[in-house]
Amino acid sequence: MELQETVITRAIVETFMKKLSDSTELDVAVVGGGPAGLVAAHRLALSGKKVALFEKKLSIGGGMWGGGMLFNEIVVQEEGKAILDEYGIRTSLYEQGYYTADAVESVTTLCSAACRAGAKIFNCMTVEDVVIRDNTICGLVINWTPVEMAGLHVDPLTISAKFIVDATGHDTEVLKVICRKSGLKLFTETGSILGERSMWAEKAERLTLSNTKEVFNNVYVAGMSANATFGGPRMGPIFGGMLLSGKKVAEMIIAEN
Repeated sequence: MELQETVITRAIVETFMKKLSDSTELDVAVVGGGPAGLVAAHRLALSGKKVALFEKKLSIGGGMWGGGMLFNEIVVQEEGKAILDEYGIRTSLYEQGYYTADAVESVTTLCSAACRAGAKIFNCMTVEDVVIRDNTICGLVINWTPVEMAGLHVDPLTISAKFIVDATGHDTEVLKVICRKSGLKLFTETGSILGERSMWAEKAERLTLSNTKEVFNNVYVAGMSANATFGGPRMGPIFGGMLLSGKKVAEMIIAEN
């Protein structure tokens, strides 16, 4: 069979457009494709939720890709290892309470699991605005990341969602848009983003989980976004809290309806 470039092109365009069109009305929109976002998307999809994940970068995986300082190994504690075990991700005992895992194996496995469960993943897409009705965030306004990077004047498109998870890490990108554009108060002490504190792995791992919660009507924070929102410290290249946070936020949303 002779391959035709135009058939290849149509296959890509038509298949992608169907995927995007089918994702314009969602149960849950997850923003940020790091470990927390991937675990959340996977578990939500397994529960039967219609879920899509939007990642602004070309690559999926967030900070997990680079391990620590581009040494592509990660560390998890006992509780985090239990999550990796569920996905069949191999770990090695370093010393009591500390396990290492290959960062690339971890990211690719989590990403594959989310896709196979039915979550749709869109990379190179940036959330530049939100849709607000009756003091509730009910949608995302998205554009191509290269459009934003180039400073082009190109209007965005809109996704509706019953629930939104901000798993964008240190930048808390969705919440920053809400605060900047709406003037609405978040469910924090000050009503705004408190900002992350300096590294403290022990405290950060615990707070990542406790800070994973609803931060505005139908909007949840997970992973490092949770700590940055509620004023917790960063934790560096230990990822157990991130994985557990993704699991928790999924369970909270599933319990809502």
